[in-house]
Amino acid sequence: MTLRIGIDVGGTFTDVVAMQPGGSITMAKALSTPRDQSLGVLDGLRKLATRLDMGLDQLLAQCTQIVHGTTVATNALLERKGATLGLLTTCGHRDIIEMHEGLKPDRYNLRMPPADPLVSRDLRIGITERLAHDGSVATPLDESEVIAAIERMKAAGVEAVAVCYLHSYRNPVHEQRTASLVREHFPQAYVSLSSEVLPQIKEYERFTTTVVNSYVGPVLKTYLEQLEHRLSEAGYRGEVFIILSHGGIARVAEAASLPSATVLSGPAGGIVGALACARQLGLDNVLPFDMGGTSTEISLISGGSMALTTERDVAGERVALRSFDILSIGAGGGSLAGIDASGRFSVGPHSAGAFPGPVCYGLGGTHPTVTDANLILGYLNAATFRDGQSRLDLHSTTAAMEALGARLGFDSVAAAEGVFRLINVKMADGIRLMTLRRGVDPRNFALLSFGGAAGLHATAVARELGVARVVVPNTASVLSAWGMLASNLRHEATRSQLCETGELSDDELAGMFTNLEHEARAACGFTAPEGSQLWVERSAEMRYGDQIFEIDVNLDGLDTSMSGFVEAVEARFHTRHEALFTYSNPGETVEIVTIRVAVSSGSERMVVSKLTPSDTCSAEPTGLRRIWIAGEWREAPVYDLVELLPGQRLNGPAVIDSENTTVLLHPLDSALVLDGAWVDISVGRCD
Repeated sequence: MTLRIGIDVGGTFTDVVAMQPGGSITMAKALSTPRDQSLGVLDGLRKLATRLDMGLDQLLAQCTQIVHGTTVATNALLERKGATLGLLTTCGHRDIIEMHEGLKPDRYNLRMPPADPLVSRDLRIGITERLAHDGSVATPLDESEVIAAIERMKAAGVEAVAVCYLHSYRNPVHEQRTASLVREHFPQAYVSLSSEVLPQIKEYERFTTTVVNSYVGPVLKTYLEQLEHRLSEAGYRGEVFIILSHGGIARVAEAASLPSATVLSGPAGGIVGALACARQLGLDNVLPFDMGGTSTEISLISGGSMALTTERDVAGERVALRSFDILSIGAGGGSLAGIDASGRFSVGPHSAGAFPGPVCYGLGGTHPTVTDANLILGYLNAATFRDGQSRLDLHSTTAAMEALGARLGFDSVAAAEGVFRLINVKMADGIRLMTLRRGVDPRNFALLSFGGAAGLHATAVARELGVARVVVPNTASVLSAWGMLASNLRHEATRSQLCETGELSDDELAGMFTNLEHEARAACGFTAPEGSQLWVERSAEMRYGDQIFEIDVNLDGLDTSMSGFVEAVEARFHTRHEALFTYSNPGETVEIVTIRVAVSSGSERMVVSKLTPSDTCSAEPTGLRRIWIAGEWREAPVYDLVELLPGQRLNGPAVIDSENTTVLLHPLDSALVLDGAWVDISVGRCD
C-alpha cells in the first residue's frame, strides 16, 4: 500500500489526511502546538498510523509524498516575532515602506496611530546607486557603502537583510552584487532580493513584499529544517512539499527562499479542496465557508474558478505575490465571548486557541467560547466529542457562561444563544464583504461548509443571507488537508514590461511569454515527466492609457503563435474590463504593465465523480438530544453520518454527528444524503 499525506496546521487542531491510490482516505486530528508546530504534526501522524493499524515508521515508509500547510510565516507576522531586519535601498528611499502609498489602512480614522514598521529606521540604510527606468546604470553601486552598512547591521544584531533598489526589476545587477557582498561579509544572514521576490513595477509593493520575505524567512527556514529532520528520524524518506498562497505546491527549498508566498498556506488548501468539491457537485457558483477553531475563511468561486489577487494585506503588511482572494475573520469555535472596552457584548476576534482552549476542553480555559456555547445549547454531545477521544466538561462550561450572563443580565442559556447568534451575524457580514460589495448576489450561490466548526453554523449563516443551499462534504472537518492532495507543483514567473500593445508585434509579445515560461520551468526543475501532465497559464495586468490601476486578464486558451495574437489579447482586456466595470473603450490606447506565466506539473488531478442520490429511503435516528432551537428546548433526532445511506432525507430540527464535526438542521431545513456521505441541505425560511 502506498499513501500520500496532507497536513494542515490550524490554530486549534492539526489535521492529517492519508489518501490511497484509489482515492479512499483516512483522517486524524491532533491539538496544534503553536510553540513548535512540528510536534503537533508528528502527533497527528502517530494518530493516523494508529487508525491504519500500523506504527509511525510503517506509515512513513509507505508514504510517497507529504504536502504541508503551515501558519509559521503568518504567525510570525501577526505576533511580530520575525527576524531582526535590515534594509539596503537606494539613497533617499528608505521610508517607502512607511509611506504606504500615502494612505492609512483606515483613512478616516484621525486617531489611528501609525503602524510600527518591520524595519526600524536606523537599520534602513541608503546606498549610493541608481538604475534608470529602463534598467541602465545611472549611478554605479558604491560597494564600500554596502560593506560599511553590513558591518553596521552586524553590530546591531541583524538576522536578515532585504535588498530593494529602484528599478531592479528591469536590471538586477546591483542587487545581485549586493547579495554577493552580504554573503561574503555576513554569511549567517538571511538575504532577500526584490528582483527575485517580486520582479515587477511599483516600489511600495515590491519593497514591502521583500521586507516581509526576509522578516519571516529565518523563522520558516528553521521550522522546515526541524520538520524535515524529525520526519527523517521517524522514518520518512520522501519529499516534503509546502502549499503556497496561490494553491500550488513547492519543494521545501523553494518555500524557504520565498516564505512570503506561504502567508495563506493553510487556507489555500481549503480553496483547492473547495474547487474539487464544486466540480464533484457540478456547481459553478460556490461560497467556500471554512470555520475552524480560531478563524473563518471566506472566499468566492464564480463561474467555476477562484480569483487570484496581488492586493493582499497580512497583519497590516502588503504581500503582493499572487494568492487566492480569501477573507479571514476572527470567528471560530475558540473565539472568546465577553464584554469589550466600550461595554458591548462581543465574540472574537481573540481566540482561546489550542491551549488553554475552550472551557469545555478542561485544559485550563476560563473564558467562554463559541464551542462552549454550542455545548450548553445541546448541539455537541459531551461524551462523544471527537469520536469519544475527548469528554467535554459541561459543569465548568455552564459556570463560565453563567458568569458572562450575569454581566449581561442573562442566564447561561440566553448568554450561549447570544454567542451563537452574534458569531453567525459576524460571519454573514464577512460573506457580504466578499459578495455584495463586489456586485455579487449571494442568493445565487451555494454555501460549501467545511472546517470542524462550520456544520453547526452554516445553515444559520445561510438563513441570514437568504442562501437556499448548503453542502457539507464528507471531508468537511479536514478539507484543507484533503485539498492539498489535489494540488500540483507550481511556479509563477513575473515580469513588468510597460508598453502599449500597439507598439508590439505578435512575435515580440509571444517571445515575452515564451521567455517567462522557460524561466518558470527552470525554477521548478521539471518538464513533463512520464505519467504526469504539464499546465501553462498566462495572464497580463493591463490598463487603458490614462488609468492609474491595472486589471488582471486571463489569457488561457490563446495560442501565442497565432496570427493576430496582440489583437486577441486586447480583446480579452476589453471583455474583462466590461465585465468588471460595465463598460469598455476599444478605441482607447491599451497598455500592458506586467505579464505572468504559471507552470504547474503533477500526476492526474484528483479523480472526481458527480454525486447523485439513489432512491429515497428513510433514516432511523440513533437517539434524541435535547437542544435549544427556535427559542425553546426540543428533543431532536440525532443521526450518525456514517450510517446514513444515499437518498435518505432528514428534516430539521435534527443533529447529524460525525467523527470530527456536527451538522445542525434548523426547523424547516431538509437534508438529502448524497453518495459518499455528503449532506445537501435545503435551507428553510423561518420568517
